[in-house]
Parts: sequence; C-alpha cells; structure tokens
Amino acid sequence: MITNFTRMRSFSILGFPGLLPHYYGPVSALLLFIYLSIVVGNIFILAFVAYEKSLQKPTYLVFCHLALNDLTFGTVTLPKIISKYWFDDSFISFYGCFTQMFFVHYLGSVTSFILLVMALDRFIAICIPLRYPVLITNDIISVLCGFAWLIPLPVMVATVLHALTLPFCKSNVITQCYCDHISITSQACGEDVRVVAVTTLCLAMFCLLLPLAFIIFSYTSIIVVIMKMANVAGRKKTLSTCTPQIFITCLFYLPRCFVYVANTVGFSFSLDVRILLILLYSLLPPAVNPIIYCFKTHDIKQMLMKRLRRTKIGIEIKLSY
Repeated sequence: MITNFTRMRSFSILGFPGLLPHYYGPVSALLLFIYLSIVVGNIFILAFVAYEKSLQKPTYLVFCHLALNDLTFGTVTLPKIISKYWFDDSFISFYGCFTQMFFVHYLGSVTSFILLVMALDRFIAICIPLRYPVLITNDIISVLCGFAWLIPLPVMVATVLHALTLPFCKSNVITQCYCDHISITSQACGEDVRVVAVTTLCLAMFCLLLPLAFIIFSYTSIIVVIMKMANVAGRKKTLSTCTPQIFITCLFYLPRCFVYVANTVGFSFSLDVRILLILLYSLLPPAVNPIIYCFKTHDIKQMLMKRLRRTKIGIEIKLSY
C-alpha cells in the first residue's frame, strides 16, 4: 500500500521527446494549420447543411454530428500542444489533465457509435430500401445520434473517477501530445494500477469493438448485395452512395487496429514514432472528413458547384456594371 505520496498539482506535456528546439516554431505552425483546417472544415459542413434545407436528410444529419465531434476533439487536444511549442507552456493542471483525458476518450467513443449509426443508415438504404423511408427519418436519426453521445458518457465518467483514486508518485511528465489514460496512469503507483488498466481496457473494447462488429457486418452485407446486382451502372451508383462512409470508417479504425496489432505481435515503435502515429490517427480524420463529405458525397458536391456557379455569375454581373 502506497502511503508516501503527494497529490500532483500539474502535469507537463512532453510532446515529441526527440524534437530539437529550433523545430518548435515549424511544428507549432503545422499544428496550428491542422487545427484551423479542422475548425474551418467542420464549421463549414455544419453551416452548409444548416443553410441548405435540401441537405437536411438523415445521412447528412449524421455527418453533422460527426463534424461537431471532430471540431470538439480538435479544440480539446490541439491548443495545449500548440501552446507548448509556441510559448514554451507545457504545464497543465492536475484536474485539467484529467478533464482533457475524459474528452479525448469520450469523443473517440462517441465517434465509434456515430459510425455505427452511419453504417446502419447505409445498411437499411441498400439492403432493405423499401423500408428505408419508414425506418430512417430525421427524428429517428437524431434519437440514434443522441444515444451515440449518451452511451459512452457514464462509461468515461467511471473511467476518470476510477483513475483519480490512484496515488501518483512517479514523474509528472505526460509522454504524449495530450493527456490520455495510458500516459496518466503510467505515473501512478500501487497494486490498483493494474486493476484500473484492465477495467479501462474492457470498457474501451466495449466502446470500440461493439460498434466495429456491427459496422463490419453492415458493410459486408452491403458489398454482398451490390455484387449480386446484374446492372453494372446500378452497382457503381449504389456503391458510390456508401463510399464516403467507408472512407471515414477506415480512416478512424484502420490506423488504430494497426497500432494495436503491431503492439500485440511485439513490433515496437520508438517513442517519437508512437506519439506521431497516435497524433496522426487522432487528428487526420477530423481534418480530412470535411473534404470527403464535399468531394465524395454527390448531393453536397452538386450543391457546392451550384452555389459556386451562382456566385461566379453574380460577380460577373456586378463587374459588367
């Protein structure tokens, strides 16, 4: 039993341990660019769907929930690491670090369940299309997305409260670009650390693997239905309606699965590479998803082109006067 410890007042965000000081400026500028891309791209999607009444359909409402999630995730994680490299401000308060940890894992879990809703939408649209107008409406999608936000909430609150019971007697350095469960609990001591780690792993698997199982079932069923179609043009058209969802799902799950499998089989990464991989699979989807919405979704792409043509014509008319 650990009795000789003091409650840490703050943690220090390490970032990339091998990064030389003269690269701090370029790295902070790159991270700021990524953050601005996340903010501008996802706010644009939210505003565009809200403005265009014709886009307020179940599929695009799911996109809006995912965009809101991505926007929040970027805002929770990036400002602190940008501040570290730009202003040499690496410290975050003890409870601030736990708050960031909560949002990092909560928003990641919400993403899993929103991707499940997205897969369900496409599964019903393609596999049982005659029932789609009845089973999938704006109200039903809103309720399902509400559950996607609600289900992980008690799980993540319990995870944070469980971690708070640990005594912290090691270093206060967080070997990551933001506070997450592994980096925080690695600084804890005592017999309960393993219990907390195993419990958290089980809860994480519930939030990640349960949605993934249904997602794999859904898209496998969709591909089987598409392959059975005799009409080649119809096959391509049907496949195009779910390619954005497949891209978005792969961006979220494949890098995570790669890192987990690599660790399981004993393939180790250097600390800098591991941190970079985690940062990439955490921040690449929020930055890239709006581009996928715009260029891989037919209705949004068509509406954007229509708006751009109208704007161009309006500018030409003004210039002619």
